[in-house]
Amino acid sequence: MPTMWLSDAQKIGVAFCSGGGFFLIGGVMLFFDRAMLAMGNILFLIGLTIIIGPQKTLLFFARKQKAKGTAAFFLGLLLILLKWPLIGFCVELYGIMVLFGDFLGTIAAFARNAPVVGPYIGVLIDRVGLGRRNNSELPV
Repeated sequence: MPTMWLSDAQKIGVAFCSGGGFFLIGGVMLFFDRAMLAMGNILFLIGLTIIIGPQKTLLFFARKQKAKGTAAFFLGLLLILLKWPLIGFCVELYGIMVLFGDFLGTIAAFARNAPVVGPYIGVLIDRVGLGRRNNSELPV
């Protein structure tokens, strides 16, 4: 089995982020359960901090270009904790899209290479237009 390029601590961070994702999905499936959404957010933030480190996490959220996304993410988390889970989740989703929107192409390429389900994901990505690259975006 090939070895991963992640350290053991980073693998634990990936597990925390995955757990956060599962809690977020579970919170949505249980009609925006406030406790599960909050737990998913906390696990995601802990996992992100473990993966890239505390300083880089703070620098990531404090970048001037990502100020709207950071504010929306934490406002959504606050709204979830203040018993407004549906509105908080929508605001937080906007923040996540602003913060992590640059990575969507990378995530799409990775999902396309997944075994067994990769071709099906590739067809879905092509239909949505996420993995498409126009010639106008090329540097030459």
